[in-house]
Amino acid sequence: MNIVTLLPFIVLIGAMFLMTRSAKNKQRQAMQMRDQMQPGTGVRTIGGMYATVKEINEDTVLLEVAPGVHAIYAKNAIGAVLEDAEYNRIVHGLEPEETPVVPDDASSLTGTDADAPAEKKIDLGKDTAAAAEDKDATSDTSGDVTDAEKKDAKRDGDTDAK
Repeated sequence: MNIVTLLPFIVLIGAMFLMTRSAKNKQRQAMQMRDQMQPGTGVRTIGGMYATVKEINEDTVLLEVAPGVHAIYAKNAIGAVLEDAEYNRIVHGLEPEETPVVPDDASSLTGTDADAPAEKKIDLGKDTAAAAEDKDATSDTSGDVTDAEKKDAKRDGDTDAK
């Protein structure tokens, strides 16, 4: 046989080997996770239920799903073994103690400088004097229609559409 005809079969066998190897690796990790369970540990089942482990048997686990409510589950039904802090955060709503905020620059560590000039704030709005001039320029003093009357006419349904 020619090597070119065997190449697809070799690639297929190699891919199958890699897939079975990764599946076995995931199974081994799941077994290690389930072996970490101890009475009092918080777990999540594959169905999404959070519970506390009460008793561990050969193939089953006794879980306390609520105070005084116990259920027997297969060990394979345990989806994740949770750390105490994560379990308490999810089930009881207890947030872990917050760590202090560390600034990402050294300026806050050195204190404030008395010699440093204060930053000037920039007002992005119109100046009040300029706004007053604009208002005077746009108001009509000849007695025709004022701005207020134009606004009232627009409210009544008249528009200045062109």
